[in-house]
Amino acid sequence: MDWINTLLSRAGDFLYTYILILLLVAAGVYFSVRTRGVQFRLFPEALRVLGEKKKDGRDISSFQALMISTASRVGTGNIAGVATAVAASTAIGGYGAIFWMWLLALIGAASAFVESTLAQLYKQKTGRDYVGGPAYYIQKALGSRTWGVVFACLLIACFAYGFNALQSFNAGSALSYYLPDYADSFWPYVVGGGLALLTGLVIFGGVHRISHLVSGMVPVMAAGYIALGLFVTFKNVSAVPAMFGKIFSQAFDLQAIFGGFAGSCVMQGVKRGLYSNEAGMGSAPNAAAAADVSHPVKQGLVQMLSVFIDTILICSTTAFMLLLSGVPISEELKGMDFVQAAVYNQVGRFGPLFITVSIFLFAFSSLVGNYYYTEANFRFIRDSRRGLLIFRCTCVAAVFAGALMDFSTVWSLADILMGLMAVVNLTAILLLGNKAFTALKDYQKQRRAGKNPVFRAEEAGVGDPTVWDEAHAHKWEEDAAD
Repeated sequence: MDWINTLLSRAGDFLYTYILILLLVAAGVYFSVRTRGVQFRLFPEALRVLGEKKKDGRDISSFQALMISTASRVGTGNIAGVATAVAASTAIGGYGAIFWMWLLALIGAASAFVESTLAQLYKQKTGRDYVGGPAYYIQKALGSRTWGVVFACLLIACFAYGFNALQSFNAGSALSYYLPDYADSFWPYVVGGGLALLTGLVIFGGVHRISHLVSGMVPVMAAGYIALGLFVTFKNVSAVPAMFGKIFSQAFDLQAIFGGFAGSCVMQGVKRGLYSNEAGMGSAPNAAAAADVSHPVKQGLVQMLSVFIDTILICSTTAFMLLLSGVPISEELKGMDFVQAAVYNQVGRFGPLFITVSIFLFAFSSLVGNYYYTEANFRFIRDSRRGLLIFRCTCVAAVFAGALMDFSTVWSLADILMGLMAVVNLTAILLLGNKAFTALKDYQKQRRAGKNPVFRAEEAGVGDPTVWDEAHAHKWEEDAAD
């Protein structure tokens, strides 16, 4: 097993060090410049659009699509992932990893806007639901079904098996605080079986059950977790300036940046930042495509908010609790062990219990949110009812197996799958970026004219004309007239 871990670790280091970090930064900067900082300039507009009501009770709203993507983003990576990043780079600037998470989110929000707008432009109607995502816009806009299938396979492997196994593992590891011999006991089987059962009950109910569940779950659990973080922060408010000082000083420390780059605070921040906010990875567009909106840009703006919710709010909450806890940063304290120790030090026995409950809720929301992504891509490869049934069973099995896996193997495998997925998607959206820019110009033109923007593919010259046709436009214009 050791040689597998070594191989996966080296492959991941190469992928992130020499390929992915350059693509992430280049794409984020390019999209930020071309959209004139859409993530900052149109942030108030994104909040306004989020409050719009859906047209049809059968369709998924912008808010529900946002909650699905946020459910996937806001998972155990926001808790255990942040702790792992800080602990892994502690020798050369553990505090600095937080800064690089923030920077990746701020830059990456522009990439999130572009990929989600593209998903809306090239979505398609299947039954009563819309489906779409990178596989669909790669096929429709780039004319390559082969690369669409490649992306779909990577996403399925990453989310259905890699990430869901990781969520299950992290959920179970929260119990190690109470059960020192957890890994060698029967409890991993209990945790894996319980999560597998709950996940199965939801995913066999279809996408609408998923959308209703997470739209209610995510805001509540996120608010509770943030409240705990605010309590710890205000309790230690005198130490906050020093904490920020260390975050920025260690972020720009030359040894922290270049010393052992693969394990540095920069790389740890990039890895855990990408895993957490998923900007540019190609996952969130699968949820974005499901929303029924009058203009593709609306969902691009809404999905952009998820990056801020995830990293700026949730990840920062975890980081502040860790760094203000008084618990020394150590490579010996990994993942949930670090979080549990930190919270116990601040709020006593209640803290670890709250974190344990939170990690289970976060894990479960991510499990069902992740599945939502995979189903659209499975249907892209082959729309088979029998095949879908078998696929759902394998997804449930992966949840069970994840609770029994090794820590290092799970993280390394998830990192590689995530990285390969991101490379394919980032390449695609860089090639297709002009189409998103065209849609943005159309949106802004209509807003300046005082209109509620309604999109027509033939007028704009981009998008799927079978979806964004006159009938679809008329539906929204009629609603506005009423």
